[in-house]
Amino acid sequence: MSDALTPDRLTASQASAKLRDRSLTSETLVRACLDRIAERDPAVRAWVYVDAEAAMRQAREADKQPARSALHGIPVGIKDMIDTADMPTTHNSPIYTGNRPSLDASVVSILRSAGAVILGKTDTTEFAAAGRPAGTRNPFDVTRTSGGSSAGSAAAVGDCQVPLALGTQTGGSTIRPASFCGAFALKPTWGVVSREGIKIYSLTLDTLGLYARSVDDLDMLCDVYAIHDDAAPKPVTAKGARIALCRSPFWDSATEGTPEAMAHAAEAFRRAGAEVTELELPASFAPLGEMQRVVMHAEGRAAFLNLARGVPHLLHDDFHSRVENRDGYSRRNLLDAYDQAALCRIEFDRIAAGYDAVLTPSAPGIAPEGNTAGDAVFNRMWTLLHVPCVNLPGFIGPHGMPVGVTLTSPRFTDRQLLAVAKALAPTLV
Repeated sequence: MSDALTPDRLTASQASAKLRDRSLTSETLVRACLDRIAERDPAVRAWVYVDAEAAMRQAREADKQPARSALHGIPVGIKDMIDTADMPTTHNSPIYTGNRPSLDASVVSILRSAGAVILGKTDTTEFAAAGRPAGTRNPFDVTRTSGGSSAGSAAAVGDCQVPLALGTQTGGSTIRPASFCGAFALKPTWGVVSREGIKIYSLTLDTLGLYARSVDDLDMLCDVYAIHDDAAPKPVTAKGARIALCRSPFWDSATEGTPEAMAHAAEAFRRAGAEVTELELPASFAPLGEMQRVVMHAEGRAAFLNLARGVPHLLHDDFHSRVENRDGYSRRNLLDAYDQAALCRIEFDRIAAGYDAVLTPSAPGIAPEGNTAGDAVFNRMWTLLHVPCVNLPGFIGPHGMPVGVTLTSPRFTDRQLLAVAKALAPTLV
């Protein structure tokens, strides 16, 4: 991919600065993104809906108005299970073909209030959960997956088709695709962003995901969504940063690319002056991967009951499996998972408070061939713990495929974590 900074190659923060000094217009930026989509999307297939004329109207209107925020005039892609009043929301399900919500989801409404241009809807695994896979391909190798469930959002940002996009995460649906597609991403602390107007799979896991092409971009999105810590972030430099290298209890699941990416990151951080020490979590954390699955599937029983009763012939068998509890999870299993997660959240917050960030894998390895969503083994625990996670790209693994690494930290330290990520990201290039 070329490094030339044509408008479609700009990060959102770079584009925002040019929009403010009037060396770029939103109309030019949006046109460049639409041209990139026309060129690349027949192969990548990140989008399920783009109305070019409507996008250009939004851009021209943005150019006439004073800037409402740093996102004013910046195009954004929306995962197709997040409601948009002026575009279909289909959830990649035959049940919702042509569905037109009457209202925007809260997160979309906030973007519009900030002056952002809603460019279109990106492909998703069915209901961002299971069932039908997205048709999206990896922009670095279209024989490989972009990951799921936020397949289109990760691919569109990674392929410079749009500078920002929204996804979601219940297991690993934001961080893993970001790793596969070479994008920056933030899964915020659970509960800091409204889920109104977003299809719910798991009440205690589902979290909005943010895709971008730099840490500065993620900071801009956090400003718009009012994601703030109790205190302003402390200044951080790579030199002297305290980083815990945590391979997690699931290290045996690492495949080609991830061991090298982790070693590369640890060495890059050390060369920059960071103090990188090994962290082995207590044995109580080992069951959390399976416990996340218990919570997700058990809460999915309620999430899809109405569809299983109302339109059973149109609902994929994966969702009937949730409703019928074919896994056989008992209420006792769910209680045990809730209780263990609660205890481990307290324990992890205590452990992680001793470091500036915890370094851990984003995915088992490079994107696998085909259009599988990929394995969430390295994400489940962190989603269950409700902690913020940032994917940092920068390592190219086997077959020229990107492999990211995750930085995480205690709950409600999202902005401090981004400050650490900003200090460390340049060391990975």
